[in-house]
Amino acid sequence: MLRPGDAAPDFALSDPSGRRVTLSDLAGQHVILYFYPKDDTPGCTKEACGFRDAWDDLRALGAVVLGVSPDAADAHLRFAEKYGLPFQLLSDPDRKVMEAYEAYGEKTLYGRKSTAVIRSTVWIGPDGRVRRHWPRITDAGAHPGQVLAALREGL
Repeated sequence: MLRPGDAAPDFALSDPSGRRVTLSDLAGQHVILYFYPKDDTPGCTKEACGFRDAWDDLRALGAVVLGVSPDAADAHLRFAEKYGLPFQLLSDPDRKVMEAYEAYGEKTLYGRKSTAVIRSTVWIGPDGRVRRHWPRITDAGAHPGQVLAALREGL
């Protein structure tokens, strides 16, 4: 399990324009890396819009928000445009970064076990170390506010 103080795994993922985004490029900043199953689905939309609505406060605290799902660039672009998302959405089609961040694996939904994306978030500090890990988010709509509160408390 990712624990506070652990070095966050570096990654290189593409945004909708094809630009590569790496954790090492964001050194010196607080990074909120959130993993979600699919663009434009109810829970994922609530979570993304929550981060959008908290965007000014998160930026004022020096945080960068990155959403990661296995969706392709065109789906990310439509999702971001539809809801006015001001942060980058990154594609992880092979789920390797999700695996490194414990955001892909076995989960139970409606009594059925499956291997899938696990909604989770990692706050990475300016030093590249995990500050906080939310491993299994159950209330996607409330979660962005929890992240904002944790940032306010932890800075």
